[in-house]
Amino acid sequence: CDGQILVTDDMLGLFDWTPKFVRRYADLRGEILRAVEAYAEDVRARRFPGPAEIYFAKAV
Repeated sequence: CDGQILVTDDMLGLFDWTPKFVRRYADLRGEILRAVEAYAEDVRARRFPGPAEIYFAKAV
């Protein structure tokens, strides 16, 4: 077999290592890690969920 396969996950930067023949167009792994860390920090600090993210049930 002679050829290369471009895997979308490699192109989007979802892994630490990227094959030489891949051009990275994004660093989604870094963005995902930052988002998860920010979420965890807000939950631990009790900043999330806040009033804007809470639904209240109406009494019947």
